[in-house]
Amino acid sequence: MVVFARKRSSYQWTITLSVVLMGLNVTLMVCWIVIFAQTRSWNALTIGTIAFVLTLVGLTFYMILTIKEIRLNRRQANFVDSVTHELKTPIASLKLYLETLALRSLSDEQRHEFYDVMNAELGRLDHLINHLLEVGRLDAIGQQSAAEDIELEPMLRRLAVGACAYHKCDPEVVVRFDVEPAVIHARRMVLEMIFNNLLDNAVKYGGDEPRVDVEVRVRNRGRVVTRIRDNGEGVPSEIRKKIFRIFYRGGDELERRRKGTGLGLYIVRTLVHFLKGRITVSDRVDGSGSVFEVDLPGRADAMSKAASANGAAKGPAAAGPLEDFARTETIARPKEATGKTNEERAAVDRTIP
Repeated sequence: MVVFARKRSSYQWTITLSVVLMGLNVTLMVCWIVIFAQTRSWNALTIGTIAFVLTLVGLTFYMILTIKEIRLNRRQANFVDSVTHELKTPIASLKLYLETLALRSLSDEQRHEFYDVMNAELGRLDHLINHLLEVGRLDAIGQQSAAEDIELEPMLRRLAVGACAYHKCDPEVVVRFDVEPAVIHARRMVLEMIFNNLLDNAVKYGGDEPRVDVEVRVRNRGRVVTRIRDNGEGVPSEIRKKIFRIFYRGGDELERRRKGTGLGLYIVRTLVHFLKGRITVSDRVDGSGSVFEVDLPGRADAMSKAASANGAAKGPAAAGPLEDFARTETIARPKEATGKTNEERAAVDRTIP
């Protein structure tokens, strides 16, 4: 509580000092205008008024920048608290399990269970450290690899399976796909980081039983739109722009139920802009939850469309042998089933080409 009181006090003093200085500046400017207007010193009046106006503008900018700096410091403090907790929790868990393995004799089943939990905690640590490293090298991410044509659907399905595995849920139940074949020309690592963060958030911030809908549509003029819907509480309209800022996390750090660092959406927005795309967030129309829409340069996957068209064209032709087989079976049925003698069946066989 002491820390929060100190932060509120510094914020209050900044505003108070700025307002007092601006009030003093306005008072001096009014006095300056009155005095020199009476003496008709128009040059001094003009120069002094311009100087006071510039001083007022400078004080206003100073107050705005200071308030932004204080808010950034708050977000950084929340970030440090969150990361500290995220780092200490798996480390403490690993330490506890290692001590238990060293001090007690356990059955093979218990040991395997401990190993699985320790592996999960190590994966959690690796996930957090990767997030921290990604922010520090956003400008260089994927530069070591060349851009390529990437089919969107296989990548989205693979990333959805990974996100569900991380949060220990069944991807067949949680994630539904409605995807048009699309190709995006980009560096694979950049594209994977964008959609991995969005899918991870959709599963993490979904309802008690998360449901995620992934939709891909190809638009005219070479654009591919990907929408990722969840069934969580949604994003309030007043913070929809703020959530893409670095370190930003909605709500009170002490009351927050979901773990995180406030870096994921900042990484997404930065990389989407790097690909000359756009990202927006809105409410679901058909229920509670949010919709993250990513608009990127791309095109329809001509090969997948051609394969689907070929499959549809082969459908009627493939039915021909089945019809011949059914006709042959009808002709070859015994007398009890057809009511015809062997001679009658032979006559029928000769009449069929």
